[in-house]
Amino acid sequence: MEKILLIEDDESIKRELTTLLRANGYQAVDEPPCDLALLDINLPEESGYAICRRLRQQSDVPVIFLTARDTSEDEILGFGVGADDYIRKPYNSSVLLARIARLLRRKDSSVMTVRDIALNLTDLTLSFKDKSTELTKNEMRILCCLMKKELCSRKEIIEELWNNRLYIDENTLYVNISRLREKLKSLGAEGYIRTVRGVGYRL
Repeated sequence: MEKILLIEDDESIKRELTTLLRANGYQAVDEPPCDLALLDINLPEESGYAICRRLRQQSDVPVIFLTARDTSEDEILGFGVGADDYIRKPYNSSVLLARIARLLRRKDSSVMTVRDIALNLTDLTLSFKDKSTELTKNEMRILCCLMKKELCSRKEIIEELWNNRLYIDENTLYVNISRLREKLKSLGAEGYIRTVRGVGYRL
């Protein structure tokens, strides 16, 4: 049963959502770990924005803001702190469930495979044949960029990481590429990341 982190300070809405989630095969929980987070923004202690930022430091689970705040600025800020979706109250139950299901399907289909190497975007693991190793978030996102395009400029990789709110410069990129190469080598996949002089890197 997939777990939905439910943060909502209105008790009647929380009960309603808990019932809705349970009736559709989900378990509502009050704290991580979870498979998806459903967050209000206006909370008495810590805002939904702050909770989302904290989640993003630890996990890539899908996040949906479910809130009465309805300005475009609120929505932009929501996506800026890492949300995957933004739904305004009063919500439509069918629409909410459809969006939850869509994000969970996207999470489940999070294994990329190129030339016998497999990257699991959910648990940050890299596999080659019968061996696997863990990656950092930076390493995972760099390898993901390369697996999507095969040839990526340094600028494209840095922008990919910046869009995911991880600041990185060229020196840090070089260090992460070196570590990725070492991890691939330890799995028996030496030479998979090649430098294209004056451009960037390719698989």
